[in-house]
Order: sequence, then C-alpha cells, then structure tokens
Amino acid sequence: MGRTIPCDVAIVGGGLSGGLIALALRARRPDLDVRIVDAAPALGGDHVWSFFGSDVADADRWLVAPLVVHAWRGYDVAFPSLTRRIDATYYSLTSERLDAVVRAALPADAVMLGRQVLDVSATAVTLADGDAIAAKGVIDCRGPGDLSLLDLGWQKFVGQELALADPHGADGPTVMDATVAQIDGYRFVYCLPFAEDRMFVEDTYYSDTPALDGAAIGGRIADYAAARGWRVDAVVRGEAGVLPITLGGDFEGYWRSSGTDVAKAGMRAGLFQPATGYSLPDAVRMAIAIADETDLSGAALARFTHAHARAAWRRGGFYRMLNAMMFRAGDPAERWRIIERFYRLDPMLITRFYAGRSSLRDKARILTGKPPVPVARAIRVLRTTAWR
Repeated sequence: MGRTIPCDVAIVGGGLSGGLIALALRARRPDLDVRIVDAAPALGGDHVWSFFGSDVADADRWLVAPLVVHAWRGYDVAFPSLTRRIDATYYSLTSERLDAVVRAALPADAVMLGRQVLDVSATAVTLADGDAIAAKGVIDCRGPGDLSLLDLGWQKFVGQELALADPHGADGPTVMDATVAQIDGYRFVYCLPFAEDRMFVEDTYYSDTPALDGAAIGGRIADYAAARGWRVDAVVRGEAGVLPITLGGDFEGYWRSSGTDVAKAGMRAGLFQPATGYSLPDAVRMAIAIADETDLSGAALARFTHAHARAAWRRGGFYRMLNAMMFRAGDPAERWRIIERFYRLDPMLITRFYAGRSSLRDKARILTGKPPVPVARAIRVLRTTAWR
C-alpha cells in the first residue's frame, strides 16, 4: 500500500514550463507546499533554450534571470545576398542550470524525480510505484497533446556543443546562417559561442515533415565546422528536437485531447510561438500569471489556464497566417527568400515580431511590397486554412 502525499500544488512534468511555475510559486507564494514530479532523473532534460531580450517583459525578467548562462549584445544573420548584425540582446540557458536553480529553491522532498506518473486529475496524481499525491490543484506540463488536431509545419534540429582545438574568433551568435545548401525545406545553421574554444552549432530545418535523420545532420554539422576552419576536439553534448510550427487547427479540440478538467501549461496547453515553436516566452508569462492567482484549486486552475492559452491562440492568428503562406504557398526550396526579405526590415519590427507583439503597421509592412510567394496561390491557401 503506497503513501498519499498531500500538498497545495502538484506540477506534473519537470521541463521548462513546470520548472518555471515551481520557481514562480516559490517566489510569490512561499507559504505553499509545491511538488514537482517527473520520471526523469533531473529536471529540464538535456536542452539549450535561447531567447531575445524583448521576448520577456522587463517586469517578468526576475524569473528567468537566474537561469541565464550566456548573454550577448547583438546577433548576426547571413543569407545568399544579405549579411546583417541586429542590435538586440540574446540569452541562453541550459537544463543543467534549470535543474540546479529549482533544486536550490524548493525543499528536497518537493522535487520528486524518477517517479512515473500513471494518471492525473484536477486534484490528484497517481504514481506507478503505488504512491499518490493529493493536491488542492494539479498543473499538467507533460508535453504536447494530440498534435494531429493542429495544422502544422515543423522546425526540427540537431545541436552539438563542440570543443575546439583553437579559438573560433566569433564575437557573438549567428542566429541564422542560410548560406548553407537548402535541404528539406528552409535550412539554416545556428551558432552560439559559449567560450572562445566552445561553439554550440545547431542545424535547423523548416520542413513539411517531422522526420529527423540525426546521423546525416550530424555529418552536416561536422562539414560546417570544417568549412569554417574549426578543428573539433570533441562533441561535448548533443540534442535534437522537433517543434511544431502552427498554420491553423482546432484549438479547443487540441485542449480536450489531453483532458478538459485539468490545468495545463507549456506545450500541453498549446503555448508556443507560432512562427518558431519556441515555448520559453509563453512559459514565463504563464508561470507568473499562475503565481499571481489567488485561487489555486484544481477547478479554478483549469479554467484559468484554458482562458490564458485560448487568448494566446487568438493573438497568434497573424503569425499562423504567415506560416500558412510560407509552408503552403511557397516552394520549399525557396523559403529562404521569405526569411531573407523579412530580415531586411526594421530591426525593431523584427524584435516585436519574435516577441509576438507586432503592431498593425508592422503587419502591414510585412505583407506589402514584392510578395515572396505567388499571390494567387497565397490567397487560395488562406481561404482553405483555418489559421484564425
């Protein structure tokens, strides 16, 4: 017979979203007994998360600041006929730092790792080892629901942290290098200088399919490093991922696919930037919003998180429309032209775009001028895609 573990809030899933909620609740509501449970041996998996400074509001920066391990002023982009440096701050954090910061903030028994979850309700979590958590409120952060209910393209990648024999000479990150061969849709390489002899290199594809050939992409990373004269001593760590790029779909159906009466956050709530698939900015906003709520009962949390996620979905309509035009109206091999054209625009427009705060003038500017996709095909796609 297992134990029943009581608490105020149980967070199921120890990834970025769950970790941020735990930190926000600990900071804003230190009186609460908060538990975070995951089957893995550490929080956060094995990831590098990055974000532009403008992605997180100044008032919310306190939550993510302790997690940042690298920061730069300015980043580069490169295309066949455009090379440009954008004057903006850029930050990276790692799963190792998330794990350390959450463990330091919470009591030791509040971080319940290596615990397989069998079932979740609004007020209870059933564990495979026979124990159960009885909570006033439960938040499910275990990853996506049924993605087949959304109309999607994919951003997929393999990343490697390379230990180099010599200094690489880079003075900042390259967020997009699209001068590489275009394969499987829009391809670019992403480089973060973690130290003078450490470079994180990620080979990324905006593709029509989620299939990921890790071995082939790893070979392309090696070729990319060699072409830049970087002698690689070792691959220190690696990661791979497939992120959804939303073109449209049934938000309410997606929400129901993982239960209707349980609070959700992160990918499970559909909270990711439509144009990039990145979840960090939305995870910060959701974590602080939850911590500022007075009623953290299971039913109240379910209503609140649904309303929060639904509002975010509505705000994302413009970006889903752009995604539909890129993935459905354009030639996959020519997608780089759409992104190159975008990066010729005003830097503040670019900054607001990634933050999901494009103004009406920004939207008009993005849509006007010589179209990067055939107009008739774009109109046909918009008429047949549920991007709103």
